[in-house]
Amino acid sequence: MLKSNSRRVAAVLTTVATAAALLFTGVGSASAEPSGVPGLGPAWTSLMHGDLESTDSTGYRGPGRSAKLAASTVSGGPCAATFIGRDGHPVSLCTNYVAGNPPQFAAPVVTLFDKSNATILARLPLAKGGLLGGVYGYLDDRDRVVVADGSGAVLKVAHRRTSAGWQLYVSERIDISKQLGNDAVTGLAPDHTGRIWWITTRGIVGTITGKRVVATHLPRGEELGNGLSVRPGGVSVLTTHALYEMWAGSDGVPKTVWRNAYDRGPARKPGQLTWGSGTTPSYFGPGGSDWVAIVDNARVPRLHVFRSGDGSPVCSIRAFPTANQGTENSPMVWGDSIVIPSTYGFQYPPMAESGGPASPGGAPFLGAMTRIDVEPGKCTRVWESRDRMATLPRLSTRDGLIHALGYGPYRPGPQQLGPVNYVATDFRTGRRVVTREVGFAPLDEPLQLTGMIAPDGALWQGTFTRMLKIAP
Repeated sequence: MLKSNSRRVAAVLTTVATAAALLFTGVGSASAEPSGVPGLGPAWTSLMHGDLESTDSTGYRGPGRSAKLAASTVSGGPCAATFIGRDGHPVSLCTNYVAGNPPQFAAPVVTLFDKSNATILARLPLAKGGLLGGVYGYLDDRDRVVVADGSGAVLKVAHRRTSAGWQLYVSERIDISKQLGNDAVTGLAPDHTGRIWWITTRGIVGTITGKRVVATHLPRGEELGNGLSVRPGGVSVLTTHALYEMWAGSDGVPKTVWRNAYDRGPARKPGQLTWGSGTTPSYFGPGGSDWVAIVDNARVPRLHVFRSGDGSPVCSIRAFPTANQGTENSPMVWGDSIVIPSTYGFQYPPMAESGGPASPGGAPFLGAMTRIDVEPGKCTRVWESRDRMATLPRLSTRDGLIHALGYGPYRPGPQQLGPVNYVATDFRTGRRVVTREVGFAPLDEPLQLTGMIAPDGALWQGTFTRMLKIAP
């Protein structure tokens, strides 16, 4: 009881402190803050999921109640990941579609946008690799996009202004083809020692230290369709069968610290890309990364929280209280709280899906989002909404809002037809507090893509055909 009361007091003090910060901070800072991690770019804008722990949170204020569509441009295809470096210009990993039956993704294109008017400053096509061109790249401490391409290399793509205009170019190339074979890289990120970790579709986990490349193989049949998360002294990798905590010694060879299998369900759910968990693991909790959370793919999906050090359970709860739910999106975390959006029934492009046919073959995208608070031995649901989030949302710890693109209430008919709104949801209550129309599907179908909130409060969000700048 004493511990429980202490937690309540701490929660109250945190809420008061957060409210005071919101009252006195004003608009977000206009300059990027350093991450403090060797080899990683600015805090909150250098990784698809916000930070190495994959919290999908940011310390910057979002567009909020005064949001408007400030600029847009035709991007040539969906931009799956956007980063913002010290100069403020967004740089994205985009891709085009090519005709065919079924249609396929073309080679990925690194695209540099003007921070003021969203016009395209430069493009650099890469060799075709994995899903959406390998969406899990990152920005390093020299504002270079670090990404794997289809040639069996990890590239560091820089940008500069020349007398002829802006230019994107490969400043460094690291060959991993011997370890990669005919596999495809699905994600990569630096750790706190400066090593680069990379993972592949078919279960290879490798590291790069300088020019030295080493790798290990996870059990045959376990595939990876999500990113990896990093904490000091640990890396979390989630396959279609199990959650792994890994680390590497001085030789750089990744080794399994612990492995927890999960219920992957009878088949891929509609609104998920693979047969297994659709979440990237999220580190959070006491000390910032003492816990790691995933959502499984059981018939009735559950949230599982483990201790990152030894894999022992912290708590588990049904992920959504309503039936017919599941998620392909990484949870958002703040303190001891976790927010899970549902993608069940969302219609992805067929060429993005793998792992066999969905069961059932189709379902309406009704939408849901839920907040769960965690303490040892107990998961407590705080709220559930029926919001139909059409992008991977971003939680701002600066303004207490969850920022995304979304649809209106469900109505029978095609998903990809109708207004697309910028929406902001109150983290505390789960209520939507802002709705602004910023596009119209199918041209602006958001595809569950991930946006990025800049230091000045602008949300840069890719859609099916455009890059949107939604600013306060």
